[in-house]
Amino acid sequence: MNDDMELVHGSGNAFRDFGRDDADLLQAKALMASEIIKILDERQWTTRKAQEATGISHADFSRIRSVKLSRFTIDRLMNILTHLGQDVEVSVNVRPRPQGQHPHVHP
Repeated sequence: MNDDMELVHGSGNAFRDFGRDDADLLQAKALMASEIIKILDERQWTTRKAQEATGISHADFSRIRSVKLSRFTIDRLMNILTHLGQDVEVSVNVRPRPQGQHPHVHP
């Protein structure tokens, strides 16, 4: 074992750990995409089969499977989950950030 290694505990949000200003949004989108992928895998659906069953374009399912989420909003991902027969419950907690962890503000 290498004695030069240091164990660092993450925050629970890899996007925050890498300093992304939009970490919470990216985390929420990734969690929802993960659920969509899990459902498709459990049902053994191709993106075409998912399109047939839901009316959501196969291209959208392909983007989600490839984790290309920039085109997706939270509500769009929620809508896809709803079309997959899922109830989506969202919980929001708002609290001040610790000093020195404010995101960059762009005018």
